[in-house]
Amino acid sequence: MRSPVPEDQSEIADTAALERIIGKTPPAIHLKVIDHLDETALRWIARSPLVFAGFGNGTGITVTLGGGEPGFAQASRSELRLPLSHLDDAVLVRPGLGLGALFLLPGIGETLRVNGRVASIDAGMAVMAVEECYVHCAKALIRSGFWSASPVKEVPEGTAEFVAASRFIALATIDADGGADLSPKGDPAGAMAQIGDGNLWFADRPGNRRVDSFRNIVAQPGIGAALLIPGSHDVAIVSGRAHLTTDETARSRFAVNGKIPLITVSVDAEIVRRRSAALERAALWPAVAVEGVDPAAMFVAHMKLNRNKGLGARIASTAVAVPGLMRMGLERDYKSNLY
Repeated sequence: MRSPVPEDQSEIADTAALERIIGKTPPAIHLKVIDHLDETALRWIARSPLVFAGFGNGTGITVTLGGGEPGFAQASRSELRLPLSHLDDAVLVRPGLGLGALFLLPGIGETLRVNGRVASIDAGMAVMAVEECYVHCAKALIRSGFWSASPVKEVPEGTAEFVAASRFIALATIDADGGADLSPKGDPAGAMAQIGDGNLWFADRPGNRRVDSFRNIVAQPGIGAALLIPGSHDVAIVSGRAHLTTDETARSRFAVNGKIPLITVSVDAEIVRRRSAALERAALWPAVAVEGVDPAAMFVAHMKLNRNKGLGARIASTAVAVPGLMRMGLERDYKSNLY
């Protein structure tokens, strides 16, 4: 259960304050993270038509999209290769930068997160050395109605109106050491993001409880983000400095089904609207579900591959290995803990 918000706290300035509000990450959550691309992850990447990619260093991060026919991205156990020709903003790529990648599969609520660093640029490819790989829960895409969207022909012209109509955010953050992360966030229109007091605002929602994004913002507030209206090929690209707050007035603006988020994020942001060639090439909508990928089985496989061999890890891995148990747990969580 999530901890109550302290009445005397507003801006969150350090990790201790963050953990007092959302709690510490349960140790079992870390078990799903592996340090390479296993066969299940390679199969996912080979079938994915879209990736969000964040490139940054210890002072900030930017985000772009990459898309094309399934298999446009190439991968091996230790490397991810993204063709520069398939990125909306290839100029962002430089060797040495941290890279957070988020791969989507049509019809699949879960997403694949791959973190590492740009090792080189070779033959038109950004070559990434993989450091982390894990499956992210489906709550963001469920809340946004991402895969049930129909193609959108007309989108709001104004930036504030586009932000208000958005239902999905790919949030790129980076820690003080240059370790990048890219997290999915989704909500109904109006509850996803708003512009107020000259800033961009969005809310925290229950997720995988790693809260890497918020830990990174506390350490290094420069962020990047891409806002989408599912069904549209337009995006709003955001860059700026973010702050976490528990201000009650700010949080109340993002209530859904009577539930008020614990934290809201304020970004002193520059927002650029554009048409995404990557989204057009990916042709996501109407979605045709990909077959042969089982995210629940991937969770189990990654827990077994995790290098943490402590007693707690062994017990957790054994428990989730019971056939169907992981899927049942995920479906129960998705149904009862969206907000």
